[in-house]
Amino acid sequence: MDLVYNLCMKIIITTLFGLETPTREDLEAIGYERSRISVSDGVVTLECDDTSWALDVARVNMNVRRGERVFFVAGEFDAEDFDSYFDECRDLPWNDFIPEGYAFVVNGFSRKSKLYGVPALQSLSKKAVVRSILSSRGVREDSVLYEDSAKGTVRIQFGIVNDHCRMMIDTTGDGLHKRGYRPLTHEAPIKETLGAGMVSLSHYEPFKYEALYDPFCGSGTIVIEAAQMALGIAPGKQRHFAYEALPYIGPEMRRRALEEAVEGEDLSPLDDCFFYGSDIDRRAVESARKNARAAGVADFVKFDVADCRDMTPEKLASKTGFDRQLILTNPPYGGRLMTPEEADDIYRMIARTYLTGSGKCRRGVRLSVITPESTFEDATGFRADKRIKLYNGNILCHLNNYFKLDPKV
Repeated sequence: MDLVYNLCMKIIITTLFGLETPTREDLEAIGYERSRISVSDGVVTLECDDTSWALDVARVNMNVRRGERVFFVAGEFDAEDFDSYFDECRDLPWNDFIPEGYAFVVNGFSRKSKLYGVPALQSLSKKAVVRSILSSRGVREDSVLYEDSAKGTVRIQFGIVNDHCRMMIDTTGDGLHKRGYRPLTHEAPIKETLGAGMVSLSHYEPFKYEALYDPFCGSGTIVIEAAQMALGIAPGKQRHFAYEALPYIGPEMRRRALEEAVEGEDLSPLDDCFFYGSDIDRRAVESARKNARAAGVADFVKFDVADCRDMTPEKLASKTGFDRQLILTNPPYGGRLMTPEEADDIYRMIARTYLTGSGKCRRGVRLSVITPESTFEDATGFRADKRIKLYNGNILCHLNNYFKLDPKV
């Protein structure tokens, strides 16, 4: 199947709000020049050559840690009414993107635009795509387009912002946060993509004489993500992607991207404990250890059953062998798992363990804790040295970074 190109192809990576810059850094780590990358709210765009874009799609899916989903742009245009939207959508080369016999579905969103009503836009898009494909195949436009989901399904997404319409095709399938090492549960664990973002936004540098410690490790996500980042293990190594079923990209691109990723790993044994987690729940610790084995980092991380209040800076130093520790954690929120009052008690306990009475860090530690908006600061009375706005699912949160040392300790 020969595709119709412009001078370049655009790859779109959607992100959780607040993780746009870390996602751009993921692309730069792969080797893409910053001049080819642009960032807007919740979206990172990569411009790539039309001769290499299929491998670029595979590389981005394989290696991006902080993004949520990867698309390529089938076309874009401006439209302020339904008639022009239909005409512009119909004129795109959909026959090049949807193999014969494949089914397709359309989803999307519209913001700050004259066109609104997602269900109506979905229906109109579907009709325009069908009309385009029938015309390209020399079939009467009032014919029925044969679709067989058993052959494959192409997922189209429209994004309309300020009357500019971008038509995209999903290459990821299940979101990028589904790495493959953590089974589905009914608990409320942090997303892998957010956990990886927190590691960067807390300015953790692996192998620089500081251990990373999570006292509420749960299923181990933050510790495992930090270890995989440090060891160069690609986040997509253990999974497959939707683009593999598209004949114009295919599974060979994944094989090539995986080979490149494995060459970048450094799994040399470590003498020190850089990545450490604990939880008061024994079952959670057992789950974290199991996930670490599945993620390929069991030999590089450590998990224990412990109460956070017992894991003082002095105790941590004896556990990790380092004089400096980054406490990076996602404690339980008030809501489904506990009451807001119970959550506040936990926040105050964290503060008593790792901060002094003036709200500064105890010697040998710094603290980064994510909670809904200002709940940690409100409960403890201590203002963070730096707050970063992030979303944990649909919950607006703050990553509260405390790094200033109390001069009196």
